[in-house]
Amino acid sequence: MEKIRMTTPLVEMDGDEMTRILWKKIKEILILPYVDLKTEYYDLGLKHRDETEDAVTAESALAAKKYGVAVKCATITPNAQRMSEYNLKKMWKSPNGTIRRILDGTVFRAPILCKGILPYVPGWKKPIVLARHAYGDVYSAADGVAAAGEKVYLVTEDAQGKEIRRALVHDFKDGAGVVQGMHNCDGSIRSFAHSCFRFALEENLPMIFATKDTISKVYDGRFKEIFAETYTEYEKAFEEKGLWYLYTLIDDAVARVTRSEGGLLWACKNYDGDVMSDMVATAYGSLGMMSSVLVSPDGKYEYEAAHGTVTRHYYKHLKGEETSTNSVATIFAWTGALKKRGELDGNDALVAFARNLERATVATIEEGEMTGDLIPLFRAEGITPKKLNSEAFLHAVAARL
Repeated sequence: MEKIRMTTPLVEMDGDEMTRILWKKIKEILILPYVDLKTEYYDLGLKHRDETEDAVTAESALAAKKYGVAVKCATITPNAQRMSEYNLKKMWKSPNGTIRRILDGTVFRAPILCKGILPYVPGWKKPIVLARHAYGDVYSAADGVAAAGEKVYLVTEDAQGKEIRRALVHDFKDGAGVVQGMHNCDGSIRSFAHSCFRFALEENLPMIFATKDTISKVYDGRFKEIFAETYTEYEKAFEEKGLWYLYTLIDDAVARVTRSEGGLLWACKNYDGDVMSDMVATAYGSLGMMSSVLVSPDGKYEYEAAHGTVTRHYYKHLKGEETSTNSVATIFAWTGALKKRGELDGNDALVAFARNLERATVATIEEGEMTGDLIPLFRAEGITPKKLNSEAFLHAVAARL
């Protein structure tokens, strides 16, 4: 066949470890034989981020703003152990956090459902979509160590540098400890609220937003207040569609969502969304079965898998051992980006290809061929699941494609 042509490139952000290995294989086996792929490539592997003083991360985010659509491989956020392992100059911040700050977007994560894969929560019949605020909070916090006898204050200055407010955080008279200061911005919270209400209307989903304003009365209370103000612009449209919006505490939201049948949008602050999206993905079957897209207020899109770099499998791969790594979410990152690129460019052939690749991926699992993580979850009458290694699964998808 003649390859499908692209008029505008995707921004391609390469990553780390096992997902980097799969990234290359997905392109070779599932995309390049059919698409004349055009990308602007950025290597966000940890070594290259270290070499560029992390400048490459910001460059890739600015490229996403320029071209409108990006696809990202999973990356390492270094801790002390990674500092030593990779001999890093610095403990660089989360690349996802950097990209989210620059795009000021909202992350929407949804499970990839397949017949035969039974969720751990039996009542979940429909997808639960997580909307995660992608700016601020602990991801851009300032923190440090306080010595015994020191006092830490939260100080506010006006534009001229004059102190206007001072609040004691803690007096460490009884011993040393740690402190952290975090922030968010009204504009970003308001953009988050608009993105969530629009998404709920577009996808015809009722919506829950949850924080802990009973404890964090000012900080979380500000989120609650802005969401309530913003909802007044969407309330009529929600009512016309028979949808509802509920604000509740995060612990109550967990109970409500667990008891639900799914089919709703759950909006969370940055850290809550990070944790709850992994919980929801695992409860539906596997972290490898969760799609993720960052949507900016001005309509820029960055697609990625919701999981990490699969370190354990990577070290097995380095030893020459066989792995059976679930690549579904990474495949769907590519299909999401290709589909959106096609929609924006009016490239119907590219959109159709992306949809067919998604269908082929799901069909492969539903017909009993899958990676090892899905075998214990698969229940389909008359089908005995077959475990495939990482590359064999991609070839099984290619056969159906």
